[in-house]
Amino acid sequence: MSSEDGMPKQETQGFSSSSIPPKLDVYIWDMDETLILLNSLLKSSYAEGFNGLKDAQKGVEIGKMWENLILQLCDDYFFYEQIENLNYHTPFLDALAQYDDGRDLSNYDFNQDDLGPPRDDGNKRKLAYRHRVIAQKYLQGLHNILDHEMLKLWDELYDKTDEYTDRWLSSARSFLKECSGENKDLVSSIALVSNTTNAKHQHVNVLVTSGGLIPSLVKCLLFRLDSLITHGNVYSSCVVGKTQCFQWIKERFKHPNVRFCVIGDGWEECQAAEIMRWPFIRIDPRPDKLHRFPGLSLTTVGHYFAVVYGSPNDENGEE
Repeated sequence: MSSEDGMPKQETQGFSSSSIPPKLDVYIWDMDETLILLNSLLKSSYAEGFNGLKDAQKGVEIGKMWENLILQLCDDYFFYEQIENLNYHTPFLDALAQYDDGRDLSNYDFNQDDLGPPRDDGNKRKLAYRHRVIAQKYLQGLHNILDHEMLKLWDELYDKTDEYTDRWLSSARSFLKECSGENKDLVSSIALVSNTTNAKHQHVNVLVTSGGLIPSLVKCLLFRLDSLITHGNVYSSCVVGKTQCFQWIKERFKHPNVRFCVIGDGWEECQAAEIMRWPFIRIDPRPDKLHRFPGLSLTTVGHYFAVVYGSPNDENGEE
């Protein structure tokens, strides 16, 4: 089944008419300069906000190390160079699922299948195969893919970055866990189901980033977000724009008690949130701001929800 814009519809959420549907909060995140810091390290803008208290050159070096690691993993494990050569940018991994015939790929040679122009059904099928393998590797996690030396380098770089940024990475990750309600089953589901009496409030994290799909998935893995944002909840807006991605997300999470909240640092997600009439929280990395990490709280998010959706009748203490 395809939507009017030609993209296949992702599975939507449904509830039986006899049940009382729980509340559902959908947090829509930007990535760069929100959940992670990278561009601001490379450009020294993060360090400049501290008026000389941060070593700007150290931040640039850290950023370059991340750039190199991201590109290496993209090319070595996630078919990035092959997909780039096709110049076919998909907004989410399931976008070409209709072309995947379910072939056993255990002995498939991805280096010999001649993926490339034109963008016909045959090449879309080859690309769909790669998307399936990428999804499988995302589920495996980097600890089951990388060797000991690479894992050590990754862990050291993460810790070094977290220290330099005053725990931005670990704080953002902890806040994602709070937003998810600490329920891994809900975080991992694409279509959330409510058939238990204690599931009164459900939460899901969705990523919409202007970066390419493959690098964004790799960033999720490297910055330890993969257990909190599934591959099916990662969208690239680099071609279609954030408003289109937000519209897909709204259609996907059809629910009588749904609330959406957009969290990011850029004008594009702010404008798209205004179009959708969703609350928008602007992240500001300057040290004297509250909407940053550490700093942002569920209480603050609750205030933004209340402005748009009104105060909930049944407070559960989370906001």
